[in-house]
Amino acid sequence: MDTNLRYQSIEAFRSHVAALHDSKLANQRRVLVCCGTGCLAGGAAQVAEAMAQQLAAIEPEKSAQLQLVMKKTGCHGFCEKGPLVVLLPQGTFYKGVKAKDVPEIIKESILEDRVVERLLYVESSTGERVEKYGDIEFYAKQTRVAMRNIGLIDPASLDDYLLRGGYVALAKALSSMTPEQVMTEVSDAKLRGRGGGGFDAGRKWRSCKNSPADERFVICNGDEGDPGAFMDRSIMEGDPHGVLEGMILGGYALECKQGYIYVRQEYPLAVENLQLAIDEARARGLLGDNILGTGFSFDIELSRGGGAFVCGESSALMRSVEGKVGEPRAKYVHATDKGLWDKPTVLNNVETWVCVPRIIEQGAQWFASIGTERSKGTKAFALTGKVKNTGLVEVEMGTTLRQIIFGAGGGMLNDGPRGKFKAVQTGGPSGGCLPEDMLDLAVDFDTLTKAGSMMGSGGMIVMDHSTCMVDVARYFLSFLVDESCGKCVPCREGLFQMMHIVSRICEGQGTMEDLNKIEDLATAVELGSLCALGKSGPNPVRSTLRYFRQEYEAHIRDKKCPAGVCKALISYTIDHDKCDGCGACLRACSSLAIAGTIKKGDTFQIDQLQCDRCGACETVCKRGAISAA
Repeated sequence: MDTNLRYQSIEAFRSHVAALHDSKLANQRRVLVCCGTGCLAGGAAQVAEAMAQQLAAIEPEKSAQLQLVMKKTGCHGFCEKGPLVVLLPQGTFYKGVKAKDVPEIIKESILEDRVVERLLYVESSTGERVEKYGDIEFYAKQTRVAMRNIGLIDPASLDDYLLRGGYVALAKALSSMTPEQVMTEVSDAKLRGRGGGGFDAGRKWRSCKNSPADERFVICNGDEGDPGAFMDRSIMEGDPHGVLEGMILGGYALECKQGYIYVRQEYPLAVENLQLAIDEARARGLLGDNILGTGFSFDIELSRGGGAFVCGESSALMRSVEGKVGEPRAKYVHATDKGLWDKPTVLNNVETWVCVPRIIEQGAQWFASIGTERSKGTKAFALTGKVKNTGLVEVEMGTTLRQIIFGAGGGMLNDGPRGKFKAVQTGGPSGGCLPEDMLDLAVDFDTLTKAGSMMGSGGMIVMDHSTCMVDVARYFLSFLVDESCGKCVPCREGLFQMMHIVSRICEGQGTMEDLNKIEDLATAVELGSLCALGKSGPNPVRSTLRYFRQEYEAHIRDKKCPAGVCKALISYTIDHDKCDGCGACLRACSSLAIAGTIKKGDTFQIDQLQCDRCGACETVCKRGAISAA
């Protein structure tokens, strides 16, 4: 197909899409190599290069018969098992692929139509090898709307996106819907913002549209600063045209001409793929002046952020786009009235925008049929921590925490008492930690908030009994203190004082009065802070105090850390009945705190004054003779 083609009309666009579906491109066998950030770190670039070279070496007659093409895709979601290779249409899924495995894959699976058993995924629940992509529990438990394309298309190919129904929603809106009808469809779908606040998107759009102004803007928030969260990153990297189409539809509904994607500089692949998509969409007449010959003009520019966490907050983000210091404005100033350059502005995150084309294409009723009464559709999560299947999952709203962690997540990573489930944190550093008896809680905006946590952008960190909840609160408070812009006193000083108190508790210097001080400070910070960073900042310490108060009390009263994490409150001892004198601990100790002779039958001693409590001795002891107390 002519990559320089420019669609002069909607009819020309539809004709080209029909021709694509009738062409050999639609019927090719495909080798999909995941080149998302996680798989690239594991050597996916070398796998893709080896695959391209060796496919090119197949004799021309055989190659023509196979009708085979290799594509470098975005993230498949199953990051822990990468690099990943998927063969379509048969659906064969290979994990942990190295460049040296490529010849065997080509010989066995491509030329001979056999399966390379050793590269198949082994289901943790059954211990059986699974061949088909869709049969793996991690994928089978998901419902993909926002992530429907990533892992299945080449993000650098507009034609790939078109073959998946791309820009069909835009053509539908421009040919048969008014801007008001597009806005009504989004409103009727009850789409809520996926960036953390869960605000009704249709209501936000209408408020902006009703604000009198000669100019309006739409912005995509691709900042995503939560530690461990990478849903938006993966969508921008793997399905950039999906983001663009959603924003163009938003621009049409709001009758505005300019949009911006704010993406952090630390996402270089997202920046690259988005810019490629913008350039190609402009060249084809899908973006810029006179889109599809309809007279509607709308353009998009990238704005790169410097990595400040506070710039994920809407008003701080807009100041950053303007070239100013990223600081929040008072909340009585609404962005839909005075946003970017004091003009009415709609800001939604990546996952929200990418849902819009599906709503327009399939209809509001379709989207509203998924999820719960007040939380419609699906939600993507970055599932990390002490769980077997880490990666990206997208599930229907209302799915329980248990179904996510023990379904798609495959359950807890480690066996034994310390490996049992203890808590899950949702919502990033401003989210809350929920205990085991809340595993059957439905995951939706309102239910999580009532429980003392939040949906946030979609981070989900699973913890076992080797985790100290006091230390978790200290860690996230420390992160928020570092990321606070310092503009308002409640956030700047309140979070710092809370961190200082929790740090003292971790060191065994806390008092019971400190717990009341923390709760008072949390209320003051929540009520007095300008933006959501401060208002939700107390959540980690509040939720851990609410559900794991006994751990705080153990640190204060007993001077003990039940999880054996807080160094000031633990000491390592050797059980002489278990020790066989192998000397592994002696060799692992960098502080020279272990004395003894490597001799069978002898045991070792730990000098408590010399020990720096790094835990290396416990890690290397195969007999379990060393433990923290």
